Amino acid sequence: MKTHDFYYDLPERLIAQHPLEERTSSRLLVLDKNTGAILHRHFSDLPEFLKAGDVLVINNTRVIPARLLGARSDTGSAVEILLLKRLDDYRWETLARPGKKVTPGKRITFIPNELEAECEQVLEDGNRIMRFDFDGIWEEILDRAGIMPLPPYIHEQLKDNERYQTVYSKFEGSAAAPTAGLHFSKELMSKLKSNGIIIAEVTLHVGLGTFRPVKADDITNHVMHSEWFSFGKEASDIVRKARSEGRRIISVGTTSTRVLETVAAIDSEMLPCSGDTQIFIYPGYEFKCIDSLITNFHLPESTLIMLVSALAGRDNVINAYNEAVKEEYRFFSFGDAMFITSL
Repeated sequence: MKTHDFYYDLPERLIAQHPLEERTSSRLLVLDKNTGAILHRHFSDLPEFLKAGDVLVINNTRVIPARLLGARSDTGSAVEILLLKRLDDYRWETLARPGKKVTPGKRITFIPNELEAECEQVLEDGNRIMRFDFDGIWEEILDRAGIMPLPPYIHEQLKDNERYQTVYSKFEGSAAAPTAGLHFSKELMSKLKSNGIIIAEVTLHVGLGTFRPVKADDITNHVMHSEWFSFGKEASDIVRKARSEGRRIISVGTTSTRVLETVAAIDSEMLPCSGDTQIFIYPGYEFKCIDSLITNFHLPESTLIMLVSALAGRDNVINAYNEAVKEEYRFFSFGDAMFITSL
């Protein structure tokens, strides 16, 4: 299967540059994964498509202000450090720009006498291991020094950083938001619970690899990025009981999907576990856990549109995307949503 099989033509004007004022006012394209039938609705209509006993699996990760703008301590030349993965209390795997200015032993100053870092190692992929020296509480300092790492296709600054967080975010660690969850408001979550929808929480810290293009012509030659996940006892109990009773498991986002399908591949009983996943889901994959998926519209030729195509079929998905373009849906992180299910 070729990467170009997952291409669609998207006018740049349809790439959403900012979130809507009301989270639930985004549009919702409902796609029947079996027939390809399409309904055009709004996200606030989601409760109409869910029933008591359905399990909605959400990713409770929280985005950190991972972009740090600093200067080389010896020359004063500008450097940008992007936090990717925390290794311990002081060390992070990072992306440095320009990388040639950040070599082992070089120090970067972000806030004089409060936040500095030294490059310890350059990895094979060009990422840097940085050791941070700071005076105070790391999270508080990062809130002051860091900038929200918006995707490269968004060119406007956020007025409120909380709009790049889900209303149920808890655990910091992501370099990008699990964007399907951005459509939920606290009021909608309360309504779903009162309607008998069961919420299960998992954690997957989203890395920038989610934006990495597929460069291989044959998708099977693509090397998938790794992300850390946690599937706890409460989620395990909920999912296992639902599966045994034949109730629907609906994943909110490709990140929650990656957690559930990774766990199912590790252990068919889906007992609690955590670790790193490099699962790559594309057409031909047989889903072991989820029945339906709430997701945003994804970049052409990306691993995410391949995952969606595995669930609903490539032809159905590309047709739905072309329909969304025709109807001028808003695309990508701050854009509209899809609900892929059986109607």
